[in-house]
Amino acid sequence: MRLPLTHVPRLEARAAIAALVVAVTLAAGKFTAYFVTGSAAIFSDAMESIVNVAAAAYALYSLSIAHTPADRDHPYGHGKIEFFSAGFEGGMIVLAAVVAVAKGVHDLVHPELEPEHLLVGILVLCAALAVNGTVGRFLIRVGRRANSLTLEADGRHLMTDAVTSVVALVALLLVLWSGRRWIDPVAAIVVALYIATIGVGLVRQAAAGLMDRQDKRDQLLLQRILDSHLGPDGKEPRICSYHKLRHRHSGRYHWVDFHIMVPADWDIDRGHRVASNIEYEIEQALGEGNATAHVEPCVEHGCRSCAAMGGAATSQTHSSA
Repeated sequence: MRLPLTHVPRLEARAAIAALVVAVTLAAGKFTAYFVTGSAAIFSDAMESIVNVAAAAYALYSLSIAHTPADRDHPYGHGKIEFFSAGFEGGMIVLAAVVAVAKGVHDLVHPELEPEHLLVGILVLCAALAVNGTVGRFLIRVGRRANSLTLEADGRHLMTDAVTSVVALVALLLVLWSGRRWIDPVAAIVVALYIATIGVGLVRQAAAGLMDRQDKRDQLLLQRILDSHLGPDGKEPRICSYHKLRHRHSGRYHWVDFHIMVPADWDIDRGHRVASNIEYEIEQALGEGNATAHVEPCVEHGCRSCAAMGGAATSQTHSSA
């Protein structure tokens, strides 16, 4: 199946492809080093590299889907697949950690390390550390700029891989210096436990997005914008009050809805213009998003905002939808 990468911004597509190429290359190198040395620490690191390959491939696929325009069957777009991508990556990390712990425990009981070949493993880990650190920082930077959870998760994963390479490298140097082979499987278990925490964190973040958890930073931004239009001293267009503010993410895309109160004697056209202006301001602030305002008549007696805006509050009964 051909990936519709034409929808993906060039920088994001290049970043995702680079991550996949790097993941395949490093995985091959690390498993070569493991077969030469028999190091449990390198095995632990290599297992995460398998996850890197699978995650990078799925990330590329997810980006191609996430940027596909909305259609009749998906009117809210396809952005939520980025949460699936992050959750898949997190689950794979946890699985790799379990396998690595099992390998570390096995090698504590049955050491298999070949000290005479440790230099090969050390050289491979040094190369992996440099590459993962560089590409990981690049992916995180691009992901944050594009508000892409997929690229940011992939970058964080590579940075995690760099950390595991450091631990494995230190373990091999200690074994080489001291001759104590038990250091290697212990380091492998430490590496596995660390990457497991990263995996669990990605799964939780993905679950939060799929369940539409409110983003605190978005909440503060939206409240600041709406508050700036409140009352007779607010900026134009002014409103009496607002309520039922709700928002959620669909991947990088934001969906916002809220109710605004305006003077009851305003006509539909005036209320619509006020709502449209505030919606546009919110959409500009969020970057990629859609804001929808529901206009209601103000029912507060003696409302100062109504007086300032040339309207008058009524005593009519009103029930919000």
